[in-house]
Amino acid sequence: MTDDAPELRASDADRERVAEVLRDALAEGRLDMSEFEERLDATYRARTYGELAPITRDLPDAGAAARVSMTKEPAATGRWADRITGGEGSSTWAVAVMSGFQRKGRWTVPKRFNCFTFWGGGEIDLREAHFADREVVINCVAIMGGATVIVPPGVEVVVRGIGIMGGFDQREEGVPGEPGAPRVILTGFAFWGGVGVARKLPRAEKLRLKEERRQEKLERRAARKELHSSFREDVEEAHRKMLDGHRDLMREHREERGEQRELRREERDRRRRDED
Repeated sequence: MTDDAPELRASDADRERVAEVLRDALAEGRLDMSEFEERLDATYRARTYGELAPITRDLPDAGAAARVSMTKEPAATGRWADRITGGEGSSTWAVAVMSGFQRKGRWTVPKRFNCFTFWGGGEIDLREAHFADREVVINCVAIMGGATVIVPPGVEVVVRGIGIMGGFDQREEGVPGEPGAPRVILTGFAFWGGVGVARKLPRAEKLRLKEERRQEKLERRAARKELHSSFREDVEEAHRKMLDGHRDLMREHREERGEQRELRREERDRRRRDED
């Protein structure tokens, strides 16, 4: 974000980049839910860069997330480009013998990752991962065991593994990837075991959708409350009109009865005068 133009109007894309930083901070435990909700609300209410700047000032990569871009780039390409880092992976292999292993969170997937399971299981979660290359290979050998590879939406999966009395999950193969997204090639061998593939949203995205649903629920509840209040006011107004009409009718009835009594009294007085 440029400090020399704090009064420039922020775009929806700028606000969304700040919101993404907040979601990452929530997923990493840097913010609790109340702080996240407070800052997210301030983000979507912000109109200028000056209002956006303080929201993420104490968070990592805050400046990069809210930086003003003078060029229009595809959101997906830029997002994936940040996660393809090059270099070496932070973990290149994993073994589970009558046990288990996990690779999850912010780790870097190497160009080739090897894993072996024997009477055990493993989980390779790529939802928050960075990638050493645009195309990575995950080689799984499962002997009477299993492994699960979890990928986020947008990542292309190619399955080339072989199964004997076992198998490799083919359900996600053929789903086209987003522009600039990594390509994951799944190879290996499964004997009396299996290698599964699951496509799941990142935790931050789940929290965002949950927050959206919560806001929609609050809005629907407020609308129902307003409708109920309006209906109650209409009923009360109709009731007041009915009571006023009833009072007017009773008053007219009393006046009419009074007039009739007065007429009868005058008639009696006239008869007495005639008799006298």
